[in-house]
Amino acid sequence: MDSRLPDADPGRPVLLSGCTASGKSALALELAQRQGREIVNADALQVYDGWRILTARPDDADLAAAPHLLYGHVGYRETYSVGDWLREVAPLVARRPAPVIIGGTGLYFQALMKGLADIPPTDPDIRAEANGRLAEDGLAAMADALDPETRSRIDLLNPARVQRAWEVLRQTGRGLASWQDETGPALVPPGAADCFVVQIGRDALNARIDRRFDAMMAAGALEEARRMEPDWDPDRQSSRAIGARELVGAIRGSMSMAEAIEAAKLATRQYAKRQRTWMRSKMGSWIAVTSQN
Repeated sequence: MDSRLPDADPGRPVLLSGCTASGKSALALELAQRQGREIVNADALQVYDGWRILTARPDDADLAAAPHLLYGHVGYRETYSVGDWLREVAPLVARRPAPVIIGGTGLYFQALMKGLADIPPTDPDIRAEANGRLAEDGLAAMADALDPETRSRIDLLNPARVQRAWEVLRQTGRGLASWQDETGPALVPPGAADCFVVQIGRDALNARIDRRFDAMMAAGALEEARRMEPDWDPDRQSSRAIGARELVGAIRGSMSMAEAIEAAKLATRQYAKRQRTWMRSKMGSWIAVTSQN
């Protein structure tokens, strides 16, 4: 991988995205140290406490090397939306030097650069109904229940996005797309930031994914899962940490540890595939940082 990002105007935020395990965190850290910038999280799972290892949050050495914001600051039992993230990131983009905003959650970057509709938060009863329907009827049935315009805009293979769209329609009677059409102004309009996306070949990325999960296991991911298992709730947003469901399953005896590890690696590869599709569609104008490793 390129060893560093190019110098950027300290008055402009740097946005850095890429697939999981692509090595973007090291790039962000090097630039932050070189230019005295803060690093701001744009990953929907790294906001939570509890699953530090499995979500690949920065370790103590990285935290000591540069200021890191919006990591692990939300309780794992809590809900947290893109709107919550946007409200928290708003004062940070105005700091100087401007921060490096890094993550793989495309919806966060889209909201940052295009604005976000003021959609009411989901009522807990609606959330419970949605959880039940997803579990009973499956993802495809929930996606089929959405309005056509919303279906054309969201990733229909992403359970979190489909469920959120279903909740909005069920609660408000309006499709998510209709709400999005009333979007407010962007915090960081296109052209106001330096935008980079890490690119890496599929085979190389899959190999990195496998190595990283092995490293997570060596670093204590199983022990982390054992600590979380007594309070495990698969319907929590934080429980979508890849590998959490699988390791809890192994701890509870529903699969072997070898099966859990392989399932977690496969789920990570599938997630990376969805990220690549999003980035090709939404980040085509971003500057590519190519990895050969």
